[in-house]
Amino acid sequence: MQVKKVAIYAGIAFTAFYLLTRPTDAAEVIRGAVDQVVTAADSLASFFARLT
Repeated sequence: MQVKKVAIYAGIAFTAFYLLTRPTDAAEVIRGAVDQVVTAADSLASFFARLT
């Protein structure tokens, strides 16, 4: 259980460091992730629309 806490805190620290030192790159990562989610949602909507 202790290792899990350390890993979570290390992940949060790395994310904060990345956001503070490279905000443009971090924004691009987030934009890419959101685009992927939107594309997946559009694909699912298209799939279900074609079922009817």
